Amino acid sequence: MKSTASGEKEGDTGKARLPPWFKIRLTVNDRSMDIRSLVRTNKLHTVCQSAACPNQTECWNAGTATFLILGNVCTRGCRFCNVPKGMPKGIDPDEPNRVARAVEALGLKYAVITSVTRDDLPDGGASIFALTIDLIRVQAPGCRVEVLIPDFQGSEPALATVLQACPDVLNHNLETVPSRYSRVRPQADYHRSLELLARARALGAMTKSGLMLGFGESAEEIRSVFRDLRSAGCSILTLGQYLQPGKSHLPVEKYYHPEEFESIRNDAVQMGFKHVVAGPLVRSSYHAGKYYEHR
Repeated sequence: MKSTASGEKEGDTGKARLPPWFKIRLTVNDRSMDIRSLVRTNKLHTVCQSAACPNQTECWNAGTATFLILGNVCTRGCRFCNVPKGMPKGIDPDEPNRVARAVEALGLKYAVITSVTRDDLPDGGASIFALTIDLIRVQAPGCRVEVLIPDFQGSEPALATVLQACPDVLNHNLETVPSRYSRVRPQADYHRSLELLARARALGAMTKSGLMLGFGESAEEIRSVFRDLRSAGCSILTLGQYLQPGKSHLPVEKYYHPEEFESIRNDAVQMGFKHVVAGPLVRSSYHAGKYYEHR
């Protein structure tokens, strides 16, 4: 049987047990229940649920959630992601308004809006991102807005549409190192994503990106991505451990110890990122408002 990074053995299921530093608190409070009820009542999606985020309970207990717009079905087949794949059925024109009402109802001071990738739409859904931002500004004028966008297939007009709505932070995750793209993100392109970040920064946006570690990348490959991101003007970086959502997804090649994350974080800080958060359970929207405050 195969050993995991923690020295534990795989059983007959073929799924490795997590190392001992993965401790997830599952106790829920009234705030978490309120968010769950609000999401269900307003027929909204959250990446917390759709992507099986390990921090869902912690974030919902704290009264935060990352809203997933443009439906819940992605047109791409990334092999790390738990979001359902297939051909979406149009768009819901009232979804941006419902998201804005939810942000107001929760009293959020910082909202994160992301989406599935919609290659079936002419603008990739950029106009829906812009409308959602605009409506949040109306419904909750004191709320900062971060958007975590897809690559829009490299469309400059689509990116401009989002930026014209003036999000406080423009996030686009590279997810992994170039050598792993064909295996991890077969319909994406590393350089296209990097160019999107550089273009957004050139247009005045505060930019952010993130990587998942554990796909078999080398230390030098990680540092090379850091250099590329700094050259593109990216100032905020998140680094987390990839966890296999299910049997059909890519296996974990390595579990990084928290001390390794701290060492990698220090490398990134030395390269000039304004804020870096790294750890086994870190995800791109985890405590996002705090990153903005310390920018």
